[in-house]
Amino acid sequence: MKKRLLVLTFGMLLGVTGGPAGAYDYKVDDPYVSTIVGTPEVLEWDKLPKKVDYELLGLKVFPDRPTPDVFWYQREFLYTLSYQKQEAPLIFVIAGTGSSFYSSSMVFLQKALYQAGFHVICLSSPTQMNFVTMASATCVPGNIVEDAQDLYRVMTLAWEQVKDRIKVSEFYLTGYSLGASQAAFVSKLDEEKRVFNFKKVCMINPAVSLYSSAQILDGMLLRILPNLSPEEFDRWFNAVLEKFGEIYRMLGQPPLDQDFLYDAYRVLYKKGQTPQEENLAGMIGTVFRLASSNMVFTADVMANYGLIVPKNRALGSADSLTDYMKVTNRVSFIDYFNEFLYPYSRSRNPGLTKEALIEGTSLRSIESYLRNSPKIVLMGNENDLILAPEDLAFLKEVFGSRAKFYPYGGHLGNMTYRANIYHMIHVIQN
Repeated sequence: MKKRLLVLTFGMLLGVTGGPAGAYDYKVDDPYVSTIVGTPEVLEWDKLPKKVDYELLGLKVFPDRPTPDVFWYQREFLYTLSYQKQEAPLIFVIAGTGSSFYSSSMVFLQKALYQAGFHVICLSSPTQMNFVTMASATCVPGNIVEDAQDLYRVMTLAWEQVKDRIKVSEFYLTGYSLGASQAAFVSKLDEEKRVFNFKKVCMINPAVSLYSSAQILDGMLLRILPNLSPEEFDRWFNAVLEKFGEIYRMLGQPPLDQDFLYDAYRVLYKKGQTPQEENLAGMIGTVFRLASSNMVFTADVMANYGLIVPKNRALGSADSLTDYMKVTNRVSFIDYFNEFLYPYSRSRNPGLTKEALIEGTSLRSIESYLRNSPKIVLMGNENDLILAPEDLAFLKEVFGSRAKFYPYGGHLGNMTYRANIYHMIHVIQN
């Protein structure tokens, strides 16, 4: 319903038009708008079932790991399984940055892939709280090689948990955004472990370099917040949160994902208004900051690192987190990388340079594998906001005919568009 309202309210702004059957009529050519509002419902895949039965399952990945009292509600790693009654291929789906298995994008992919005949297992991002606390070996996400190992571990455990209940013919893998990048590393790891022998891996809007994409997203916030002191940042951020807060509370504290961006956009910009690009960028940067702040706080507490919460300070379930969250909201992902992830990684690998860690968390570090693995396919957009020009050129050159690039869509804005879903299912199945 809300996306039909979008078409009526923002039709002139978005330039959404009709077209002949099969035409690529996703015409949201502004990458900021498309990233925020996604695909109007009238242009989504019309074969999507309204409901898919699924089971919520849990794993004790590290049964002896103590859980800090502040995370008392985290008891096991959670994931969902949707299964066919007959023998079918099983596909794992990896969520994007900060997202869980129940985010709107994951639910959409779950339905689409189930409708296409797959058993579907949906996994939260290694940057999401439940994953960090329950399934990360280090509790310090961001090193994509280690994140891929964590993903492979939970995939293997999940398969052990469900294999006697479903009949599986072969295995597939997909993911979007950071989840797409991680899928490539998971696939490479599987070449060594040979648990799944994936038949096809589909990467949707991947980041080439986690560091580079984070710089771009952090920079979106800095475009409207140049040179603010910590106190000024707090005042600005609180003002933004007050505007977002009404929507957030009204919707029952939803995940900070694309749907939340859409609702904020709809409320803040009334019919006939055309928001400035820096304001749209600021909205995207703010939601990325909120998602990454959640990750930073969780990692800091779990690893007892001392970046946000003083080292060895045990937070209880009733302790106020307000002051800690103020500090966390000032921490960009690049700050986290420079002040937490890199020093932590170097403490475990003396001699590691920051440049080596940046390179190691990039698809460029596995370029040869990506170039020579015909089972890996890619879907992307020419105007993806998280890709620098050299990143886009890299993907085109490495994947060649195995990549499909659409003219518009920003970052994930057209992921649920009918032509995109059709192409995704077609390349996976063929």
